Amino acid sequence: MQAKTLMVVGMHRSGTSLISNWLYQCGLQLGEHLLEAGNGNVEGHFEDVEFLKMHEEILTSNDFPATGYVYDKVIDISVYQLEKLKSVIKIKNQRYKQWGWKEPRTCLFLNLYREILPNSKYLIIVRDYAAVVNSLLKRDFAFYEEKYLRRGNLQRFFWFNFRRNRVSRKFYKAHAEDYLKVYLEYNQHILDALKELSPDDYLVINYSLLEKSDQKVFSFLTDKWHFKLHYHAFKEVYKKNLMSKVYNVDDYIEDKELIDKATNIAEELKKQITMH
Repeated sequence: MQAKTLMVVGMHRSGTSLISNWLYQCGLQLGEHLLEAGNGNVEGHFEDVEFLKMHEEILTSNDFPATGYVYDKVIDISVYQLEKLKSVIKIKNQRYKQWGWKEPRTCLFLNLYREILPNSKYLIIVRDYAAVVNSLLKRDFAFYEEKYLRRGNLQRFFWFNFRRNRVSRKFYKAHAEDYLKVYLEYNQHILDALKELSPDDYLVINYSLLEKSDQKVFSFLTDKWHFKLHYHAFKEVYKKNLMSKVYNVDDYIEDKELIDKATNIAEELKKQITMH
């Protein structure tokens, strides 16, 4: 028997960690082992390691990057991997009356989860392409420059004063278009899933909604979907200074048709937002 299950669904850097933090503080079981804090998520990822490892295993067995930065790919899942995933879900259903998880790569497997967990609810988090791509670039460049930050004072001085701006522009130019394609892939999976789901089974929001209307979302989860939670103010977990400042990334995208596609997908997702 399936327990009451909530999937927090959204592209990387869409605010899913922030919202999962809030849900965790409200008492939702999000996993026995959660991914620790790291660069780009200093407050924690609130990401179920079991689902993360399973998704990474499936991706790497297809010779795709474990990051999930994929597009225009067909992902095959072996019988062994499928049964392994089902066993994880079975144990969670046995242990908890209600539970959920957040892991961005879930977007790539929504058709599968709709079959395995047919009675789940979906809290879908959307964010515009410029903010997502900008945040990915900023985070991954921070990983890239760590090697320079570990060097001596003189080399650090030259890095910050002479090289950093030039290297960062080159990095952004090299990766922005691929990140935008990943954005398109993930959000297209979300749009496709919405066409198959009952409107009663999903809620589409922008993470910024919770800054002013957290009680509205909380009431939806508890009154309509009947999750047993205790209210925790979103402002207690939301730290505005940790949100990335959004810069224009269009200049780094050579194929302008991708920008049009991203704009159209964002508009389609915006139409699905019923709570403002």
